[in-house]
Amino acid sequence: MTEVSDSLTESADALPTIPRGRTSVFELPTGLMDMAAAGPIHPLRYAGGHVGWIVTDFQLCRKVLTMPEFSSRPDLRHSAIHEAIGDGQPPEERPGMFVGMDPPEHTHYRRIVAAALKLGEMRQLTASITERANALFDADAGDQVDLVSAVASPLPALVITQLLGVEEAVSHILASCLERMLSLDSTADQVREMFTIIFNELGEVVTRRQKDGAPGFIQNMIEDGQLSDAEITSIAFQLYTAGHETTTNMIALSYLHLLENPEAAVTLKGNERAIADAMEEFLRFFSIIQYGISRAALEEVELGGVTIRPGETITISLPAANFDSGRFPDPYRLDIGRGDRGHLAFGFGVHQCVAQQLARVELTVALRVFLERYGDFALDSYEMKSDTIVHGLTRLLVRRSGTRQP
Repeated sequence: MTEVSDSLTESADALPTIPRGRTSVFELPTGLMDMAAAGPIHPLRYAGGHVGWIVTDFQLCRKVLTMPEFSSRPDLRHSAIHEAIGDGQPPEERPGMFVGMDPPEHTHYRRIVAAALKLGEMRQLTASITERANALFDADAGDQVDLVSAVASPLPALVITQLLGVEEAVSHILASCLERMLSLDSTADQVREMFTIIFNELGEVVTRRQKDGAPGFIQNMIEDGQLSDAEITSIAFQLYTAGHETTTNMIALSYLHLLENPEAAVTLKGNERAIADAMEEFLRFFSIIQYGISRAALEEVELGGVTIRPGETITISLPAANFDSGRFPDPYRLDIGRGDRGHLAFGFGVHQCVAQQLARVELTVALRVFLERYGDFALDSYEMKSDTIVHGLTRLLVRRSGTRQP
């Protein structure tokens, strides 16, 4: 017999909030795995006083992400961390914002986007991404280089703006606004302001593409004729946000691990299969969407020994799932040879990250180019992001050693 969620009628103040804060870059949010060890699902106090649930078990997380009984609609869900940010979704609904839709509406938009983001087509970008990565490394010849500002941040921005057909000057504005929009230090009003600026900038890009026909995914959507300008703007917003901040931080964290582990760099250099395996392990281990993703129950659901009531929000902890020892042996060890691609870093089910193949291509190129220059750099210092929904680094300083590995 399942336990009815009577515990949720208790004072919300007595319930835990989502674990936040890390003691180091290579540690999960403090207290998260203690929570996971105590059971697969727990009551959780959300940012606005709502009481919901958090799931930490790998198999249960996968199950929730495939169940139609749980909705992605932002108007039904609550945020465990911030009244306006949520899972990184925009604070207001717009036409074409398919990340917050359920099938069949979600299916309609996703099919259009997925058609343009197939793995084969993404791999065709490898040469241009490699050229851009090399140019970024060559641009700063100083004795000290911040690999975040010099490479990890601009590379994904340049790639996604080229893909979309957005001017680089606009990309600088978008990147700055996105960083502030995803910061937990930002107020709800500041989050909404940043969203509005990003949306307006992209809307003006769509208008310009209507007139000048400059190439890119935005122009392709215009010529396809299935979507309104507002829908195209929403899709461009989602692709930009999915293709920038997350990839930036994955690149930076991967570089940090390799700088601290020279033997790993030696193992990977020139070995494409090993680089691919390492990339998947980096995705699992860092699990940078550190507060997970949420869903809203549309009906009563029995899950993990409790009853979820209609209207209650459930948070799927991607980091906890990716460190489930029942799925990943010795999960706290970053094993670049693990060779396991079953992680949930990109989510799962119908809402699995539509841009994941682009991210994989970018990460592969970023690792390959870095490894070719590995002998040029020695780690100086780094700074971890302190309060944002995406785990990562604000700075990664290296010194040029003046020597290069053969």
